[in-house]
Amino acid sequence: MAGTLRTVIVGASIGGVRTAQSLRSAGYGGEIVLVGEENVLPYDKPPLSKALLAGTKGAADIGLLSREEAAELGVRLELGRGAVGVDRAAREVELADGTRLRYDDLVVATGARARPSPWGAHRGVHVLRGLHDASALGEDLRRGGRLVVIGAGFVGAEVAATARGLGLDEVTVVDPVAVPLSRVLNPEIAELIAALHRDHGVVTRFGVGVDGIEESAHGLTVLLADGTRLGADTVVVGIGAVPNDDWLAGSSIGRADGILCDGHSRSIDDPRIWAVGDVARWRHPGRPEPIRVEHWTNAVEQAICVAHNIAHPDGLRVHAPVEYVWSDQYDWKIQIAGRTGGDLAFERVDGRDPARSFAVLHAEGNGEFVGVITVNWPRALIACRRALARSAGPGVTIAEARDIVAAMAAPSPRIRSSAH
Repeated sequence: MAGTLRTVIVGASIGGVRTAQSLRSAGYGGEIVLVGEENVLPYDKPPLSKALLAGTKGAADIGLLSREEAAELGVRLELGRGAVGVDRAAREVELADGTRLRYDDLVVATGARARPSPWGAHRGVHVLRGLHDASALGEDLRRGGRLVVIGAGFVGAEVAATARGLGLDEVTVVDPVAVPLSRVLNPEIAELIAALHRDHGVVTRFGVGVDGIEESAHGLTVLLADGTRLGADTVVVGIGAVPNDDWLAGSSIGRADGILCDGHSRSIDDPRIWAVGDVARWRHPGRPEPIRVEHWTNAVEQAICVAHNIAHPDGLRVHAPVEYVWSDQYDWKIQIAGRTGGDLAFERVDGRDPARSFAVLHAEGNGEFVGVITVNWPRALIACRRALARSAGPGVTIAEARDIVAAMAAPSPRIRSSAH
C-alpha cells in the first residue's frame, strides 16, 4: 500500500526474529519482511552443539517463529532466498532469485558463518553453525568411532562433551593455544575446565597446531605440528566465525570484520541501515574501539534496541549491554558476564561446594568490578550482572562484589586473589 513504511530484516536467526517481534512490541505499524537464506523456519542455534546434536531435541523443538506466529505478528516470511546485494539509492534489497524488496529501514542480522577448514574438504570433516551441519555431524557421531575436535572454544568443548555423552570412547581436543579461551578465562579456570574434560575421558592436546588432515580408506588422520598423527573417523573444525557481511560489498557500507555502526547500532554510512548480532561492529560507550560480540544474549538485546530506534526515531537509545555468554559442558554450567580474563586482576570466591561451585571476579587496576565467571552458581551470576549494570552509574568495586557473592556462600567462603 502506497505510503506504508516497510522494514526489511535480512537474517532469520535469533537477531532477526527478535527484531521483528520487538518492532511490534514497540508499536511499529509498518510492514515487516523477514528474509532467511535457509529454506526452513527460523530456529535457535545454541542447542545445535548440545541437545540437538545429542538427539534429545529435534528441529521442531528449537523453532523461534512458526508461520502462524509470523502471520499473527504481520511478519511476511521470505525463506530460502538469501540477500545478495542492496541498492541504497533505490532503498532495495536484492535476493538470490532476483527479487527486489523495497525498504524504508533495513536491518542486517545475517550473523556469522563458521570459519572453514584450511586443511581441505574431506568426508567426515565438519563445521557446526547451522541445522544442516548439526544433522550431518550427529549422523557421524552416532556411528561411533574416533573424534578429533580442532579448537577448544565453547563450541568445540560442547561438541566434545556431547560426543562423550553419546558414548564415543576416543575424543581428542586440539588447540594451538596453550591456554584455550585465554581471552575470557584465567589460566587457573581454563585448566579446571580442561581437567573436567580429562576427567570425562577426553584427551587434550593444547599448545600444538594442526599441519593438515589426510583422508584414506582407513579414515582420517590429523597431522599435528609436533609430528603426532591422530587417527579419526570424524573431525570437527571449530576455529572461529566470519561475519556474513560480504553480500554488502557493492553497497559502500563501511565494514571491518562486521558492519561499522554508531552507538545506536546504525550504519555509520547510512542512517536507514541497522545491524544486529554477530554481524554488527558498533561503538559501545564503555569501550575505546568499536566491538563485535558473538553472543546470543547480545543479539537479543541489540534487536530490542534497534527495534525501538526504528519505531521511535526521535528517542534513539544507545546499545550498551553487559556482555553475557554461557556454556553447558557435562554437568557444569559456565556463565560469563562483562569483561574477564586477560590481564585483569581477579579474585576467586568459592561456593558451598568449592570443587563444583565458584565465582571469579575481575577488576580494572583501580579496583572497578568489570566482569565475572561463575561455575554452577546461577545466583551469584545474577547478583553480579546486577552489580555490573550499576557500574554504568556510580560503579561497583571488586570488594563490594566480593561481599555480595561471599554472602551467598556462608558460613565461610574461601577467597583467593591474583598477584596484581
